Amino acid sequence: MDTAVTLDRREGPYGEVVLRRRADRYEIIANGCFLMDTSDGRSERLLVDAALAELGADRAGPAVLIGGLGVGFSLAHAAAEPHWGRITVVEREPAIVDWHRTGPLAGLSRTALADPRVHLLVTDLVAHLHTAPDRYDALCLDIDNGPDWTVTEDNDGLYSPAGLAACRARLTPGGVLAVWSAQPSAAFEEAMRNAGFQGVRTEEVAVARGVPDAVHLGRNPA
Repeated sequence: MDTAVTLDRREGPYGEVVLRRRADRYEIIANGCFLMDTSDGRSERLLVDAALAELGADRAGPAVLIGGLGVGFSLAHAAAEPHWGRITVVEREPAIVDWHRTGPLAGLSRTALADPRVHLLVTDLVAHLHTAPDRYDALCLDIDNGPDWTVTEDNDGLYSPAGLAACRARLTPGGVLAVWSAQPSAAFEEAMRNAGFQGVRTEEVAVARGVPDAVHLGRNPA
């Protein structure tokens, strides 16, 4: 078996975050919970692609918020798509931002972070959704292992009726909410419908073992 090498370990504002390297891939661990690694990235890219497809090509220069920098797959994929306009990334862990700016993950995101469309905010996503005046055409959110498996208890608020209402308030009419999950959640689909999202559906990405990764999608009424 591959041996994991710890490259950095920090106590952040929301607990411990660790960056590890295992063979040729990097892993991010938060409070002992495996979050993600650089072994695949298909579902993180789908998060961005599905939101853009749902918006349609007739919306010029749509603004997207990416919730969670992670290993940078979603950001890099969005920045490689010229159709996106403003690209805002919200990441609450300063350590993860450092790993991308000057650390081992810089090679994955250096080009994207240098893109003039990209703006990186070091703040809590849930608080940003509730308080920021900005509106976006798409919200692509990936801060947990899904609605049913949050990294910290306060993230539960994102998937609650109040959190989904905040998402709708940040979306333009006809805007799209896309939420990454390590497994499909029928309960979260129902929560999205109850919050007023239309056309709620789930796209899946098969994985080598276990249940598929999923992206839950819904549209803010026009």
